[in-house]
Amino acid sequence: MEKHKQVITNRVAFLDKKVPFYASFLGIAGLLLLWELISRLGIVSPLFLPSPSSIIITGWEMLISGEIYGNLTASLYRIVIGYAIGAAFGILIGLILGFFKLADAIGTPIVYSIYPIPKIALLPLFILWLGIGELSKVTIIALGVFFPVVINTFSGVKNVDPMLVKAAVTFGSNRVNVIRKVILPGSLPMIFAGLKLAAGTSLLLLVSAEMIAAQQGIGSMVLHYGNLMITSKLMVGVLILSLLGLTFNRGLKWLETKLIPWK
Repeated sequence: MEKHKQVITNRVAFLDKKVPFYASFLGIAGLLLLWELISRLGIVSPLFLPSPSSIIITGWEMLISGEIYGNLTASLYRIVIGYAIGAAFGILIGLILGFFKLADAIGTPIVYSIYPIPKIALLPLFILWLGIGELSKVTIIALGVFFPVVINTFSGVKNVDPMLVKAAVTFGSNRVNVIRKVILPGSLPMIFAGLKLAAGTSLLLLVSAEMIAAQQGIGSMVLHYGNLMITSKLMVGVLILSLLGLTFNRGLKWLETKLIPWK
């Protein structure tokens, strides 16, 4: 009997194995090292793939000159406002669609019929309606964020245990309290899944919008240096976008651990 228990323990031991904190950096470090070697050995021309070291040097020069600051500020303004608006409305509408059957019957078909449309294809229409200024760019980002969030929030509400809702109502909770204290906490894991998915979508739409209709921004900068074949500066823009995506992901993960400590 003791021998049998030992076998079971050994089989599941890997589930509790601790991963060193530096493991996350090893893959990135290895990729950068390989990239540097390929570039320095001349396997790929620096015109097409500049080395990481040259990209960092170029980025520092652009930072000192102030070029990055202006483009980054413009992009952050657009993405922060667009993401906040899209996420707020996505969570609100998702809760309403998931909790009220009439809203579900009317609104869900509309959401699922519009969701497959590539949002960037609507940008010319938004420019026609809202002008070529910031409003059209913020709107297209907000729209792209809205759909992943509303669909995930809706799914989260539908997956909440109905017994918890019935118990809350039985003990005298009104609809607002049921949503605030039962539905919303139970939906948070799915909501954060939608928020993380929407973060990537917002970056994609930001760059696309800036390439089409902007004089300033990271997307506009990437397009400009791509046309000039200055790949080191182009890659600086790509690096900044990568860091923005990583920052969004880490920030949402930190917020998730604070709001969902039981996960």
